[in-house]
Amino acid sequence: MSERAAPFYCPYCGDEDLRPSEAMEGSHGAWECAACNRAFQLKFLGLLARGLRADHGGDPI
Repeated sequence: MSERAAPFYCPYCGDEDLRPSEAMEGSHGAWECAACNRAFQLKFLGLLARGLRADHGGDPI
């Protein structure tokens, strides 16, 4: 089994100084930003019904 992916930057301030959050017990995917002092959580919701197909709104080529 592979390791979980980590975020590259804070979604609030864009800084890269992130650490896994230990303050939010039982919260998987929780991260803390040292730059803006915010905590956030990442969660995978699932796959969309349309899959990976890109819909450009035009006629098929």
